[in-house]
Amino acid sequence: MSFMIKIAVDAMGGDNSPKKIIDGIIKHHLSNSNVFYKIFGDEEKINKCLNNRIKKNNLEIVHTSNKVSSEDTPLEAAKRGKDTSMWLAIESVKKKDCDIIISAGNTGALLVISKLNLKMIENIDKPALSALWPNKKGMSVVLDLGANIECSSKNLFDFSIMGASLYKSLYPQETPKVALLNIGSEELKGNETIKETYKIMNEKKLNDYDFFGYIEGNELMNGNVNVIVSDGFTGNVALKTAEGTANFITDELKKALGGSLIGKISSFLNISNLKKFKKRLDPRLYNGAIFIGLDSPVVKSHGGTDYIGFSNSLDVCCKIINGNLIEKIKKNIQL
Repeated sequence: MSFMIKIAVDAMGGDNSPKKIIDGIIKHHLSNSNVFYKIFGDEEKINKCLNNRIKKNNLEIVHTSNKVSSEDTPLEAAKRGKDTSMWLAIESVKKKDCDIIISAGNTGALLVISKLNLKMIENIDKPALSALWPNKKGMSVVLDLGANIECSSKNLFDFSIMGASLYKSLYPQETPKVALLNIGSEELKGNETIKETYKIMNEKKLNDYDFFGYIEGNELMNGNVNVIVSDGFTGNVALKTAEGTANFITDELKKALGGSLIGKISSFLNISNLKKFKKRLDPRLYNGAIFIGLDSPVVKSHGGTDYIGFSNSLDVCCKIINGNLIEKIKKNIQL
């Protein structure tokens, strides 16, 4: 009998929920029969969306009519009580009823409620928010993306270990190549924190990843490194800049190819390449930010994604569990 992965799902978070959440689960289940979904939310609405399309031995519904709103502050979300769909989903991981929790709900609330329920991994001071970015050669793990505005050199070193462990869990055949995001590639560039981190990482080289020094913002997508580390302020600015640039390029390409007869003919002749281009920049394929540093993994799906994006974030959940992420972090942080 194959190993059954148990995913706790907050069905009430994000836009168009629970429909997109349930549709995403149904799509994911088609190729993942070894996954058990423990779904938290309004049972009547969930059953209406399910319509008996998943076998009952692959799911359980835990009813609650209370949910965290997208407008709630983290404090307001915590005060809503312990019967919200988000809180109950996180609590099921705390109780070891499930292996991992996923929500498309309020990011700030998810981070705070996770920290209230779950313990930090020993020797890690702060958790980090990480995500997957496409690059010219494959994919990169980038962290922190906003959980910690200010970081010490120890925090950044911990993020390096956690990011490398995450990359190895997701892509076990590849070697993590770690770099620190900085304003220059020379050793003397950057503030004292980043320079101290550079020194620590050079001195404490680990076998589980290669350290490539600094990386500048214009090199993020080159693919020469695949784990990029920064404080949460810098990382969040880089993320929003990358998203905005991708949207700008896509919009301008649409205008250029659809604005004239020649453009329309050109787009018709290059339809296959344009589909590849569109797929490469499709954010749904990279959906699923990971809150790491806690003793159980927490995945945040984008609130505005559709069922395809949510299904892809469920794939991330499975890779994290199959890749033994938490055990990798515990092992590497001790070294």
